[in-house]
Amino acid sequence: MAALSMHETVPGHHLAESYSLVSDLPPFRKHMNWRVISAPFYFPFFNSYLEGWALYTEYLGEEMGIYRDDFELMGRYIEEMFRACKLVDTGLHYFGWDQERAIEYLLNDTGYTREGTAIEIDCYITWPGQACGYKIGELKIKELRQKAEKELGPHFDLSEFHYTILSNGPMPLYTLENVIDSWINDVILRKV
Repeated sequence: MAALSMHETVPGHHLAESYSLVSDLPPFRKHMNWRVISAPFYFPFFNSYLEGWALYTEYLGEEMGIYRDDFELMGRYIEEMFRACKLVDTGLHYFGWDQERAIEYLLNDTGYTREGTAIEIDCYITWPGQACGYKIGELKIKELRQKAEKELGPHFDLSEFHYTILSNGPMPLYTLENVIDSWINDVILRKV
């Protein structure tokens, strides 16, 4: 439950949404419309950013020592493994796997039940690419953090890095990279 709480509340989705609501973003970016089936008439909500941030916060919880015991840590690792296994989306939509093969793939590599796995696979079938967003977004945020730590050295401030990500609201990952690159350059200029 600890990993799920981190993912869905603070510092995960709830915190990210709260930052968006109080930021200087224009209204059309503050108030995301979650009716994705209405696309392209609504501004997209950038799944890799949103789910990537939330998954990154599960990792952050471990780094901060939030998980109180081995059971909570094991829960985090089970969730992490499940997110990595969402790559099954690629099997379904690129390699042409059928539903049963995808279910078996998840059953072999996660602790989920057949019923729960079948529900997940039904979601992936109807929303191509969404499932991969979790891990892809998390990996990009970790990559950007490593880049910032390396380039800024002792001037790297983790809370400022997180603020820079959250205060700009949901965006494509290539835009997030540009935002972080600009932030790195600003920090370097301030320190010179």
